[in-house]
Amino acid sequence: MDRIDLFRIFARVVACGHFTQAAQTLHLPRSTVSTSIRTLETLLGTRLIHRTTRRMALTEDGRMFHDRCLRLLQEYDEAETLFRRGAAPLHGRLRINVPARLGRLVIAPALPDFLGRYPGIALDMGSTDRAVDLVWEGVDCAVRVGVLEDSGLIARPVGQLTLVNCASPDYLARHGIPRETAELARHVAVGYTAPATGRTEEWEVAGRDGVRLMALPSRVTVNCAESYIACCLAGLGLIQVPLYDVRAHLDTGALVEVLPDARAAPMPVHLVFPHRGPRTRRLAVFADWLTSLLAARVIDAPDSGPTRPPVADGG
Repeated sequence: MDRIDLFRIFARVVACGHFTQAAQTLHLPRSTVSTSIRTLETLLGTRLIHRTTRRMALTEDGRMFHDRCLRLLQEYDEAETLFRRGAAPLHGRLRINVPARLGRLVIAPALPDFLGRYPGIALDMGSTDRAVDLVWEGVDCAVRVGVLEDSGLIARPVGQLTLVNCASPDYLARHGIPRETAELARHVAVGYTAPATGRTEEWEVAGRDGVRLMALPSRVTVNCAESYIACCLAGLGLIQVPLYDVRAHLDTGALVEVLPDARAAPMPVHLVFPHRGPRTRRLAVFADWLTSLLAARVIDAPDSGPTRPPVADGG
């Protein structure tokens, strides 16, 4: 194993904060990771990491070396392709995480385009409605929907998602079509519990007096976007959801938009990156590709709309 590989393993161990987690994200045995760190410490002539059975921590020398290690890896990745960018393909593996429905409806169908352009790049794509810990789980890039909490992550604004209020024709035949927001008090919604907070989300409606939150009654509460939309299709209540999520259902008449003049404020979308480590060229080209894809398929406007309260990831 050459020194660059040792540096990469050290950087991943620090990023994950755990030898086992680093080994999993690198697809290496834990023993190989441990041996590599000991080899690197021998080469440098100093201890880099304090280890116990429960935790690890950088030594002072380890902190100093970590900063230089990240800069060196970034310079190495750039130098490696400096004179062959136009001829040799990028290579390596990326770990990304996206909201579940966004991954299924938009990103996965478009991946043949990206992988065709960059045959040397492999992707591990996680799809979930929860906000993953990028550092702990070794994720290179994630899509976040909603106002970002202050997490220390590096964020790239992508745009906004239009939200629509929907119901099934069966539900509207039984309960009537709400024409004004005041009539919502006589209706029921499908409840949505945000995975990140465990709280049931309130409805956000726009009116003459501005945007306000409403707690609508519900008989069914779910915690994932797939079930949320499925319950609406089954006539169990109103939902408030990104337009791209239900555009096909609206086109076929399986769902009907209600209160179009009282749509909630758009939801901001960001690409987020862990605060640690260099951003490789393969990550840069993927981030550019994904930004373009989202702008073409789901984003409706630049990120300059009204502010919103924090919203859990959802797709």
